[in-house]
Amino acid sequence: MRTTIRINDRLLAEAKKLAAERGTTLTAVIEDSLRATISRHEPRARRSKFRFPTFKGGGLQPGVDLDETSALLELMEDRNDTP
Repeated sequence: MRTTIRINDRLLAEAKKLAAERGTTLTAVIEDSLRATISRHEPRARRSKFRFPTFKGGGLQPGVDLDETSALLELMEDRNDTP
């Protein structure tokens, strides 16, 4: 398959030099490098799905607007001040 990729100039020069030293093609060097990288890849452990705790209630309280963080903070502070 033919494709186009972008490679750092210095890295490409090193890969070409390695290909010449090995008497192989640049394609073979790139393919070998990709195979080595892919074979070293360890799949990530599957994480369990996080569940937010929920509590029974009637939804948002009157006067609460989650988009107004400063008003929400003020409302929470007012509620903490009352005994």
